[in-house]
Amino acid sequence: MKTNKLIFCISLIIITCFSCDSFLEEEPRDIISPDNFFASDADARQGMTGIYSILKNNSIYGQAGLDNWYDNGVDIIEPNRTHPIFEVMGNYTLSAVTADLSNQLMSVSDTWQNLYRVILNTNTIIERVSGNGAISEDVQTDVIADARFIRGMAYWHITNLWGDAPFYTEVLPLEEIAKLGRTDKDVILASVLDDLEFAQNNLPSVFPTEDRGRASKWAAAIIEAKIHMKAGDWQAGLDKCLEIINQSPHSLLPNYADVFNPNNEYNEEIIWSLDFAKDITGMFEPAFPGAAFAGNNYWRPSLFNPRIRDEPANAADRDPLRAALSANGEEFNGTGLQIASLDFTNKFPMNDLRRPLNIMDTYEGFQLNHTYMPKFMNLNFETSPRFNHGDNRLVFRLADVYLMAAECENELNGPTNAYQYIHPIRQRAYATQAEWELVGLSQQQFREAIYDERKWELAAEATRRYDLIRWGIYLDVVRNAEFKTYTPGANIQDYHVLLPIPLNELLLNPNLTQNPGY
Repeated sequence: MKTNKLIFCISLIIITCFSCDSFLEEEPRDIISPDNFFASDADARQGMTGIYSILKNNSIYGQAGLDNWYDNGVDIIEPNRTHPIFEVMGNYTLSAVTADLSNQLMSVSDTWQNLYRVILNTNTIIERVSGNGAISEDVQTDVIADARFIRGMAYWHITNLWGDAPFYTEVLPLEEIAKLGRTDKDVILASVLDDLEFAQNNLPSVFPTEDRGRASKWAAAIIEAKIHMKAGDWQAGLDKCLEIINQSPHSLLPNYADVFNPNNEYNEEIIWSLDFAKDITGMFEPAFPGAAFAGNNYWRPSLFNPRIRDEPANAADRDPLRAALSANGEEFNGTGLQIASLDFTNKFPMNDLRRPLNIMDTYEGFQLNHTYMPKFMNLNFETSPRFNHGDNRLVFRLADVYLMAAECENELNGPTNAYQYIHPIRQRAYATQAEWELVGLSQQQFREAIYDERKWELAAEATRRYDLIRWGIYLDVVRNAEFKTYTPGANIQDYHVLLPIPLNELLLNPNLTQNPGY
């Protein structure tokens, strides 16, 4: 019998802890019990490193994870073939039962489990570090701010995906946690905003090289802005966006392609990315049975990379394609389970300079069967082999904030002063001013321009479903989009704005109730 998945880990750091010499990129050192932990500054920091390792789990940011719940089943990406885990979102066959199924990558239940695992651990760290005389005051403040950011982010994802949910911010007995009912999402989000504001006030603006991969105060600020916007508090959203634009060290890169260059992963536009490293063992369980391989089990790029058995369109060209790839030091070594959707491909403007980074249907002169999204691909077979990538996982970047500021300003006052925020994004996306400049739009026309601009700019960056839901156009967009693999428009229902509570959770906790429709 499984233990209650709301409990997950019965002790705090039954998670892998790593040396602090290089953040999240070292061999596991040991497993430390909370009974003898937090006796020094280093212990407190190692505890946070362990919590970041949960975020890098398969079901959150490590593989498909949150991508599946935020991007699949909308109008940007789809798998190149039917696949159990992508089918539940891609074709809207979600149910309390399918939420529990773990097919190769992860399930709804896995994401629920690991987000609450984060909460259990951050609550414990906050309690054990606060007022701990063995830990310096500066480290206490820094660690608590970091923990509160991650706890707030976890609850933000939970309310986005499930709405009302179990909620606690203290160290509770396990039997009490196991019986928590659902708290109104607005109550949870009020606490989230408090956590994020504390984090923004106390986290650094930038980190030294050895700590890159931690979230700065600006990561907290961007989630705050998103929460205000979803609530329709446009002024608070705009104020927070302008703090980031005007006070953070981040700036837009002049070239869209440079943002995604794997050789420049800490560029000035990136507000936060989780760092991964090739050949780090022991961080995660294998992705599926038999997938025992050296590496950190980070294989999100493999989801976007083509697999050679599918390509090219003319099978007779496969050997010449292999030769061309080999000459570049490359392989089609992926799974192709995240490709550009038919709808996205057909509607992406042909004159948009971002198109080649989002739409790839030929390679080295060979026509391909499927249309890929190169900005998340890495075909280098030495530095980024299959299922063993060292590429960072981009979470937030400044272009998102500019578009958020444009949207807030338009909602408050119309487009007159909103152009200044959307134009820098469009200016690098088109060759001439006549193409990028927007003029004379009504408030509704500008609103619709934002719908499209966020689609093209932030494709497959785990924003699309969240955006469509808060705009109130989620169902209409899905029902009118074209797909090659699934037919989500035929199955999507009003209640799909939320995920189902996994059946196992309902069976084990009598105080949990299911989301309507499931």
